[in-house]
Amino acid sequence: MFRSDLLAGRRLLVTGGGTGLGFAMARRFAELGAELAICGRREAVLASAAERIGQECGRPVSAHVCDLREPDAVEAMIDRVWQQGPLDALVNNAAGNFIARSETLSARGLDAVLGIVLHGTGYATLACGRRWIAEGRPGNVLSIVTTYAWTGSAFVVPSAMAKAGVLAMTRSLAVEWGPKRIRLNAIAPGPFPTPGAWERLVPNSELARTFETRNPLGRPGRHQELADLASFLLAEESGYITGEVVTIDGGEWLQGAGQFNFLSRLSPADWDALRPKKG
Repeated sequence: MFRSDLLAGRRLLVTGGGTGLGFAMARRFAELGAELAICGRREAVLASAAERIGQECGRPVSAHVCDLREPDAVEAMIDRVWQQGPLDALVNNAAGNFIARSETLSARGLDAVLGIVLHGTGYATLACGRRWIAEGRPGNVLSIVTTYAWTGSAFVVPSAMAKAGVLAMTRSLAVEWGPKRIRLNAIAPGPFPTPGAWERLVPNSELARTFETRNPLGRPGRHQELADLASFLLAEESGYITGEVVTIDGGEWLQGAGQFNFLSRLSPADWDALRPKKG
């Protein structure tokens, strides 16, 4: 589906690009010709990821240590990236999440998630947007959200709050910055297993199997599928799409939204018993 040079000459920054879905997307962007920068908090992890992508894709990757919760650190990091050349796109992927009964949440726990997901995304987006506007350059921002950004979800309330804010930012700035040739879109993934996230969010193997297969397609997402969707939304060929959130969850949230979707649990015998009796 994708030309090998689909993103050739494009300079992209992926936050949280050292592990998990961020790494999968970053590697795919490099495969498609992008000039890549990644950022995160752990220097050794970033260096390893940059080296691996560079070796596999045959192009250098710059790695930048940054705590997205600190606005001054974000500005300094974006400055360093810009010194190597203006960015064409920003991928807001960095996130934090954990499961908890909400009445047990501390202010520190709440802020830990909001700081990375909402504030960090906002800081990075505004830092890039200011520079694009000042230079009269087009830009593209792609943010990773979640389907509970619009439905909400118990036991991950800080994440739901933060992701809802990121989605609101995406739609708001798509309108405000559209005339300046800056696009903003989001992706809402369903279950895409990663070691770090699954350790925090899915405490045992039985729950993991349920979580990964409860969608109509009956399987978890593959990292390549998400990476390809992200590549499309960053490409010039999707240039008329802005302010949109694209769901990639195997139909999971739709299955949970329909009031009578629970009837999928009925057996053929149950359905036969429900049929009107003749005569």
